[in-house]
Amino acid sequence: MGIKRHTPLRRAPRSRKQQLIKIIVRLFVWTGAAVLYYVAFSIFFDTPMEYELKRDSKRLQSEYDALASRYDTLMLVLENLEARDRGVFRSLFEADPYDIEAEYAARRDATYEAIFNRSTRQLTQDLNGRIERLERSFEELNESYAALNAEIEAVGEGADRIPAIQPVINPQLSLLTTSYGMRIHPFYKTLYAHQGVDYAIPEGSRVFATADGTVREVSHRNSTSGQTVVIDHGNGYETSYSHLSKITVRKGQSVHRGDIIALTGDTGLSLAPHLHYEVRLNGMRVDPIHYFFMELAPAEYQRLLRIAQSGMQAFD
Repeated sequence: MGIKRHTPLRRAPRSRKQQLIKIIVRLFVWTGAAVLYYVAFSIFFDTPMEYELKRDSKRLQSEYDALASRYDTLMLVLENLEARDRGVFRSLFEADPYDIEAEYAARRDATYEAIFNRSTRQLTQDLNGRIERLERSFEELNESYAALNAEIEAVGEGADRIPAIQPVINPQLSLLTTSYGMRIHPFYKTLYAHQGVDYAIPEGSRVFATADGTVREVSHRNSTSGQTVVIDHGNGYETSYSHLSKITVRKGQSVHRGDIIALTGDTGLSLAPHLHYEVRLNGMRVDPIHYFFMELAPAEYQRLLRIAQSGMQAFD
């Protein structure tokens, strides 16, 4: 009998679909492994970008801590200075300083609160009313401006004889301490009519003529007003400068606006070195603060008015 030989069975070739599934599975496995590796690496190690960010964050935190410490120190110094300032103010004027900014902040907050409580219709009506009033004011202002120009042209060179500047150098508007009106007398502690303005300024500072004119009076007597200069401007205006330490003009001398006429002092009945300045119109004392128009912008004028309102204690 012949021997039968068995031929080995051949595996059927895999279909393309199975091969594609296998490749996709392997791809998912490797992707998952990569993600797990990245997550594990991120947990235990920092990437270069993370390292830079953490270093910058630590540096910023250190700078912030230093600035916070410096801020706390400065606030402590500021509080001490404010306490000393209040103490000096009380010892000089026997009163607490007037907080202008707090008053204006309270008014501003009240205005905002009133606005928030209004409806859109009410706000629109209010805005329209304000615009109408503003237009009327603008027309009146134009008319007033035209009338003022006519008066200036009529006055001509006589405008140089109207007081129009401050009698001392005061660019920061911080030297004026007492304004025109009812004030507390520094020695008698009673209310009286303070008919000028006081500038708290170091002794020996320059005093300027505020308009062209002729020196009408030079007083060297150590009286209540101390050494005093009075200038007649020839148009009903006179200006007076008191408590001087030195007078550099003589009676009858012609002066021009900006000329140095004296040095400030502490003569006469005076609480501290200062200048008392008055403006007189036809023999009546008027508020000098309205006669600084040549050197003050509107915003500066409003600020000077607020400063003037804050002082109740006179220096003379």
